[in-house]
Amino acid sequence: MRKLLAAALVSLAFVALMPLGAAVPSYAQEDVGGLRGLLNELLPGRDAPDDKAAVESGPAQSGPERRVPFARQDIQLSFAPLVRETAPAVVNVYAKQVEATRSPFAGDPFFEQFFGRRMPPRVQSSLGSGVIVDPSGIIVTNYHVIGEADDIKVALSDGREYESTILLKDESLDLAVMKIEADAAFPAIGIGDSDALEVGDLVLAIGNPFGVGQTTTSGIVSALARNHIGIVDFGFFIQTDAAINPGNSGGALIDMAGRLVGINTAIYSRTGGSIGIGFAIPSNMVRAVVEAARQGEDHFERPFVGAQFEPVTAQIAEALGMERPAGALVTAVDVDGPAATAGLKPGDVVLALNGAPIEHVDALGYRLATQPMGSAVAFDILSQGAKRKLTVTLARAPEGSGGGPVEIAGESPFAGASVAALSPRLARRLRLPARTTGVAMVEVPRGSPAAGFGFRPRDIVREVNGVPIDTVEALVSAAAENTRWWRLTVERDGQLLRQMLRY
Repeated sequence: MRKLLAAALVSLAFVALMPLGAAVPSYAQEDVGGLRGLLNELLPGRDAPDDKAAVESGPAQSGPERRVPFARQDIQLSFAPLVRETAPAVVNVYAKQVEATRSPFAGDPFFEQFFGRRMPPRVQSSLGSGVIVDPSGIIVTNYHVIGEADDIKVALSDGREYESTILLKDESLDLAVMKIEADAAFPAIGIGDSDALEVGDLVLAIGNPFGVGQTTTSGIVSALARNHIGIVDFGFFIQTDAAINPGNSGGALIDMAGRLVGINTAIYSRTGGSIGIGFAIPSNMVRAVVEAARQGEDHFERPFVGAQFEPVTAQIAEALGMERPAGALVTAVDVDGPAATAGLKPGDVVLALNGAPIEHVDALGYRLATQPMGSAVAFDILSQGAKRKLTVTLARAPEGSGGGPVEIAGESPFAGASVAALSPRLARRLRLPARTTGVAMVEVPRGSPAAGFGFRPRDIVREVNGVPIDTVEALVSAAAENTRWWRLTVERDGQLLRQMLRY
């Protein structure tokens, strides 16, 4: 017995002294297996783990495609084949914007004759990443990477550069779709199903952080359905600890099958560097935006339900007899909208959509936005203490009778801006409350007098020189007045701004 124990200890010492980075020959693996059996005989009650048993028992709870690495062979695996396959489809995006600046002496009759009303234009540049999602050259990136850029260039990992054309951009989603042209097909990454992700799944982030060149980082999915993180109106992010830094925006978040599961968008940081908290827009949202661009849409239109929703607080949940606060509370229903037709009423709580749980209002907005226009969706609701199902047919928001945008001409602070009467559809496009009325700024081109006076898209003109503005015709008439002094009332983000301007 002592001889056997001594032999076992010598074998253990030999194995422990082997370099960790060295490849283990087959015979060494067999010796280790025999040693495990010998230790089982010598030390009863302290069995060494069996590799095969670990494989069979460990991953059974999370499915056959997911398991925790437990052997040296697993730790020595590499992401290199996956990176070689997907990295060529991740591009660098260079955007340049020329901004006209208004002279601080504009409006002063003495200094204007020396300095004029305009100053030399200012050029702003930005750098980010993008992902080719179609061999024809369709690229997805973040809106904040390109913004209102005048010139956008795309550089592939092999050094080729192309001028790009913007197909669609949506500031509220922070997504933009571009197109580049070439005779040959481009490398592309297929769009995966972000709803299939689970917390703990391995992911790779590929982009161009700090402009140093294409970089790949690895991590896991830290959380799903993150909201209220203060980035954009969109509130349904994938959180990952894969390092994401400035310049990674618009890059790819891919799973272990090489599919795009997210567009890297932002980081949480107090210093500007990655601290392991990054956020990506789910690929299912990306797919819906790309499909809209393929259909020729210049902006992404969300399906219309005809109802307003609010979060379910702890107090509301207790009053409704719910076990915990979850879902989206219906606060108002349009009389002729799809929700009213389906039977949805104020006071109902939406608990699930097509079987997917709705934990909060942002989750409902995300689920609705990823559904095709005209499709029928199943709502699980709580109504008067009872659970039931409803089928709601999604539609386009009503257009209204106000007509399309009208550009203001002449010499006034509104010159160059395009305005339109608010309808439910236009209000949704401008991210205004659905029932908002009035005349809103739809577009304010850079370099126009309206932009120089500080007007922005989404501004609602309420009054000009004491005249209430409720129609486009009223604003056009007021803008045609022959005066250099303008007393205005404008609604911006729910607040009334009153100011006196001199043109």
